[in-house]
Amino acid sequence: MDTNLIKELRKNVKKNSVIPSRLYDEYNVKRGLRNENGTGVLVGLTRVGDVHGYVLDEGEKIPVDGRLRYRGVSIKELTDGFQKNKMYGFEEVCFFLLFGDLPNKEQYDMMCREISEQRELPEGFVEEMILKFPSRDIMNKLARSVLVLYSFDDNPDDVSIENVINQSIRLIAQMPLLAAYGYIAHDHYHCGGNLFINRPDPSLSCAENFLHVLRKNSKYTKLEAELLDLCLVLHAEHGGGNNSSFTTHVVSSSGTDTYSAVAASIGSLKGPKHGGANIRVMEMMEDLMENVNDYYSDEQIEDYLTRVMKKEAHDKSGLIYGFGHAVYTLSDPRAVILKEKARELAEESGNGEIFQLYDRVEKIAPEVFKKIKGSDKPVSANVDFYSGLVYKMLRIPKDLYTPIFAMARIVGWSAHRIEELIFKPRIMRPAYKNVCMPKEYIKIEDR
Repeated sequence: MDTNLIKELRKNVKKNSVIPSRLYDEYNVKRGLRNENGTGVLVGLTRVGDVHGYVLDEGEKIPVDGRLRYRGVSIKELTDGFQKNKMYGFEEVCFFLLFGDLPNKEQYDMMCREISEQRELPEGFVEEMILKFPSRDIMNKLARSVLVLYSFDDNPDDVSIENVINQSIRLIAQMPLLAAYGYIAHDHYHCGGNLFINRPDPSLSCAENFLHVLRKNSKYTKLEAELLDLCLVLHAEHGGGNNSSFTTHVVSSSGTDTYSAVAASIGSLKGPKHGGANIRVMEMMEDLMENVNDYYSDEQIEDYLTRVMKKEAHDKSGLIYGFGHAVYTLSDPRAVILKEKARELAEESGNGEIFQLYDRVEKIAPEVFKKIKGSDKPVSANVDFYSGLVYKMLRIPKDLYTPIFAMARIVGWSAHRIEELIFKPRIMRPAYKNVCMPKEYIKIEDR
């Protein structure tokens, strides 16, 4: 196509797509489904998860310590519980979020056994679907693999709750393999890495199996598996209002199949505004380490973060990644929990100095925000700030950071899908106001 024509068409597209900001105010449109005070527009009810970071007093947001509850139980109590019992928590959380009650020992063992039995991929799937068609983006590969699994289901369009639960457990079990094998194929065909396929071990947990399959020698420490398990638990659910869980509700409300709903949610999570934040944290911290001579110098760290906010350093975005959240204000409970476990791994793996650097950045960044923004609005580290460090210490490639998020969040998506199918049978149909003025049709010879 002619270059000049393309430029002209691009101008026309922009001209015909721009909507004046005043019209959003005139029609009281909640852009981003956000109210003027930054709170989310209430579009539904849920019993799956609860995210709390402020209280409203006469319309004003009052910051409070962050709180995350799964089915009414605080995430801190959940994590403390399974860690004290020396259990892997992800399987417990799978049962809890899907069925609504904490499992007893028999039910917990049943869930572990069910996930283990459902983990194997269909015969020929790895070779025909994953190895023959590698993708440069593992999230893209995840979505495609999930959609192809539809073809191996004898009853894929049955949206009865019993069938959807079975499909959900099967996808939860298989997602770690899809992510790990997808990465191994990508690394071999696009990056020149070794090609190997480790079969899953039915005696291992989800976190253990992921490390077992991902690493060529299948070796990992107990602490590594425990920390990955904790990451999966902390990312498993975050209320119905986050973009990918809301996508699950929207798509499920149409009555579509489980595979299409999960693939759509993966597509949402793939977006850098949603699932890729920890990668940006890692890139920022790597840049910081290259530009700060003394990791123990508060002045040098503050100077770097100041230049970041002034769009003079790193990617010139003006953003200190890993800080702030749409709901949490004073603290992100996930970050608080993950930080303490990350400290243990840092000491075990010889990354104590790097961990101390993260700790200093966490303390200094909020003060830089206040100075540059001239605001007392509280800003705290979110879970992405420490999850990237954890994955790096676990020697997990960056390309798998967001897929691990999907491995965990599919549990929350499944619980929200089941809730949507049970309680909200009406298809979601919000309104858009057309602000294009009427035009007369012009014959092509007169244009």
